[in-house]
Amino acid sequence: MYTFSSKLKTLSFILMAVGILGIGYGFWSAPKDIQEVETLLAAESHGGHGEAKHEASASAESSHEVAVGHGEATEEIKIEESHGALAPTDDTTKVAEAAHAETVQSKVAVKKEGHEVSEEAEHTEHLNHVLHQLQNKPWSALYVACIFFMLVSLGVLVFYAIQQVAQAGWSPVLFRVMQGITAYLPVGSVIFFVILILCGLHLNHLFIWLDPEVVANDKLIANKAGYLNFPFWIIRAAIFLTGWSLYQYFSRKNCLAQDDANDDLNYKKNFKLSAMFLVFFIVSESIMSWDWIMSIDPHWFSTLFGWYVFASFFVSAITTIALVTLYLKSRGFLEYVNTSHIHDLAKFMFGFSVFWTYLWFSQYMLIWYANIPEEVTYFITRIELYNLPFFGAVVMNFVFPLLILINTDFKRITWVLVMAGVVILAGHYIDFFNMIMPGTVGDRWFIGISEIASVLFFLGLFIYVVFTALTKSPLLPKRNPFIEESKHFHY
Repeated sequence: MYTFSSKLKTLSFILMAVGILGIGYGFWSAPKDIQEVETLLAAESHGGHGEAKHEASASAESSHEVAVGHGEATEEIKIEESHGALAPTDDTTKVAEAAHAETVQSKVAVKKEGHEVSEEAEHTEHLNHVLHQLQNKPWSALYVACIFFMLVSLGVLVFYAIQQVAQAGWSPVLFRVMQGITAYLPVGSVIFFVILILCGLHLNHLFIWLDPEVVANDKLIANKAGYLNFPFWIIRAAIFLTGWSLYQYFSRKNCLAQDDANDDLNYKKNFKLSAMFLVFFIVSESIMSWDWIMSIDPHWFSTLFGWYVFASFFVSAITTIALVTLYLKSRGFLEYVNTSHIHDLAKFMFGFSVFWTYLWFSQYMLIWYANIPEEVTYFITRIELYNLPFFGAVVMNFVFPLLILINTDFKRITWVLVMAGVVILAGHYIDFFNMIMPGTVGDRWFIGISEIASVLFFLGLFIYVVFTALTKSPLLPKRNPFIEESKHFHY
């Protein structure tokens, strides 16, 4: 039986405590009104770029004043010319001329006042837009970290189900590791569902289609209202999260029951259950990726998006299995896990890193080549505003794994796999960051306290839940029909 290390447990509590403090600071430091935003923008304008923008704005204002003044002068000249042409001789004519001049001047004043009102309205609208972006920042950081760790756990559950259905002979010695990691799924699902509820209560602006005013003024979003509406959206989320968590519970229950059984009935139950789960997962994962990620940019869509999201969290899940396995091996557990098992996990890490890159390039290349304005804006935003994380993710998720894991010998070396695994997990967190942040915070992004604290909190919670679950049962499923083959797996 595995015993949760006191040092690791303490580390998990520290990570959660630091994370909570940082998350709280992120919400506390977010601007509360447009006056704070205006102060912030004024402070930013002291930089070179801000000064240039300020000078351009001042220049535009002075040009407008000159134009208005010129218009007034022109009107006055025309009035004077008309006065001369009429050559008034009586008081009635003078009164008429004076009234005409006053009317012209009032028209000019109204135009000028109207322009000022328009400018003021635009400025206020801009301030509100920036306010929503800055208020979204701590929410977005929390959302990215929450969905990333939850989907990592889901990816491990899917990998486990595939092993069950395939009746794989190499992997049963790793089943309890997988079950320990999937124990996080119900916990992560509850937290994630609460965040979705808070989105529906308009405590943030992560999903603009949840705002009735936006829907009323946007025909494209209004046309999707039959699908993108809060009641239907939250019901779908409840069905998906409940379905995944139920499979996690019953598959583990059957696996544990198999240890004490005299036949393979529980194993056969798990086989059927896993097959049904995979069908449910295929449908729910695609819809989930539309609902929880793609709808953040409701004007854009990609038919590859479901596969792309799957590839990202699936390779992260396999990497997590490898890292937890290596940690347990270093502590003297998992005696039957050998370098051949580790080598197979590393092959999956390498293979799905290439698969992710294939989908990344396919989605990018097709949209770039078609050059349809409604589609390319998605990538233009990310290339112009998120250039470093956008292309950095490709380096971390493809170039680095390709150079390191293509070597067969490296797939069996612990420190190499740990290094590659940490880079892959960080790279796919950045990938989720790239998918979510541009639609919620725009150009107001940076990796700050909110982002780091959110990752630390969920990492601490993940470690605590996973390693607590590992203490609940033996690390070897002794009555699995393929356990002997797995124990002696070598090549």
